[in-house]
Amino acid sequence: MNTNWMKVIVAAFFEVFWVIGLKHADDFWTWAGTVISIIISFYVMIMAGRKLPVGTVYAVFVGLGTAGTVIAEILFFGEPFKMSKILMILLLLAGVIGLKLVTTDKGKEGAES
Repeated sequence: MNTNWMKVIVAAFFEVFWVIGLKHADDFWTWAGTVISIIISFYVMIMAGRKLPVGTVYAVFVGLGTAGTVIAEILFFGEPFKMSKILMILLLLAGVIGLKLVTTDKGKEGAES
């Protein structure tokens, strides 16, 4: 896995924080953390999109962020565990992994083409 795909994973990691922050932020510091997470998340995703196909980057970003958010809500915020929800997340992740596997990393993609 090259550094550009690692950027997508890092961007999705920060996406989980800002999505949770939008729901749970209630004071200056939690809102500040949410805004910082939004900035980092989108900046890193845009940087990855300069070297990788943008559609695939966005699909992987959203898929990993969605899965991470659902898992975090279950683990940390008492969201009820439902097997159907977990199966759908696994299906989503299978699609994201499939997109990653069929996408070729071209040297000149995005802004540098």
